[in-house]
Amino acid sequence: MLIMRIGIAIGDFNVYSVLGLLRFYEITNFYFKKKGENCFFFLSFPKFGNCLVWSQVVRETWGLSGKRVQDYTLYTGALGTAYLVFKAYQVTKNDNDLKLCSDIVKACDSASKDSGRVTFICGRAGVYALGAVIAKHSGDTSLQQRYLEKFKEIRFPSDLPHELLYGRAGFLWACSFLNKHIGKDTISTARIRAVVDEIIESGKRLAGKGRCPLMYEWHGKKYWGAAHGLAGIIHVLMDTELKPDEAEYVKGTLRYIIKNRFPSGNYPSSEGSESDRLVHWCHGAPGITLTLVKAAEVFGDKEFLQAALDAGEVVWKRGLLKRVGICHGISGNAYVFLSLYRLTGNVEYLYRAKAFTSFLSDRAEKLISQGKMHGGDRPYSLFEGIGGMAHLFLDMVKASEARFPAYEI
Repeated sequence: MLIMRIGIAIGDFNVYSVLGLLRFYEITNFYFKKKGENCFFFLSFPKFGNCLVWSQVVRETWGLSGKRVQDYTLYTGALGTAYLVFKAYQVTKNDNDLKLCSDIVKACDSASKDSGRVTFICGRAGVYALGAVIAKHSGDTSLQQRYLEKFKEIRFPSDLPHELLYGRAGFLWACSFLNKHIGKDTISTARIRAVVDEIIESGKRLAGKGRCPLMYEWHGKKYWGAAHGLAGIIHVLMDTELKPDEAEYVKGTLRYIIKNRFPSGNYPSSEGSESDRLVHWCHGAPGITLTLVKAAEVFGDKEFLQAALDAGEVVWKRGLLKRVGICHGISGNAYVFLSLYRLTGNVEYLYRAKAFTSFLSDRAEKLISQGKMHGGDRPYSLFEGIGGMAHLFLDMVKASEARFPAYEI
């Protein structure tokens, strides 16, 4: 695998050249066209040091901690490891992986008992939802029911925001996750409808008579991205049954975002921002691309399809970042191409996903050790560190079924 060191910038990465990545892209294209989609493109699962990447994540976040949990969240904590191990189980069908996953979730359940957070990614909803799904796969109906009862007992604090990581959208995503993996109406339509109503009505109130039909704030800023803003909230709403007028509010909001993107094709991180810098899932084109893909699937509008393709080009040109994670790193940006591949069937996007993933497999460990690439503030976590990279590697086993963790259902 060849990447030439010339020192021209691509995305944030000024260690390698655009020419080098394109050459690398040509080589991988040739190989993947020969082998087909479902050929996993490594001779073995990628390693960091002497360990499989996901095994190292488990060792560092679970084994070496003495199986004690301090951070229980999916974003940076032990629940992210459980989510990763569950993905490994889905690939390997190894019951030991399922048992390990169940043990980690039980520890997260204990660690989260005094937490007031209610979302999938950063709260108790994630613990109970993932716990219930794992219990179903394990055939433990009593444990499944116990987790579901705890989930249904969740109540919102009065100051709960609406965004994905800490707000109503994050709880709503957990409801959709349960209804997909446990069964329809596991979480009742009435419970979901109450949350949707509050999100829509609050968005309308804040938008007022402005040009955007829906608007939301988090810590005083009107964010646009997936983690804290419009893209994430809209994405989750599209997983629910929207009334005709609600669907029009959602489509109008998306059109506003598209109309007000930067001339480069990238998207502002917040309302009124003039900084065309971030190309991350959390802020910028990658997260918004995933939301536009969802809109194209749900509404069938060509304008959303074209906007998704345009945003994907931004990720290809600028998305080879200096970080490995899925929130703001190469791993998350690779999922953009997997999503576009699933939407369009165009193998060009599959090859792009494999080029980004191969870059990580071939270079990430060395670049992190040299200080040329950031391994994440929490280096083994699902969203910031190599946990997300390991999830991507597992997803590449069958790329057409890949989903961005805790975002794409």
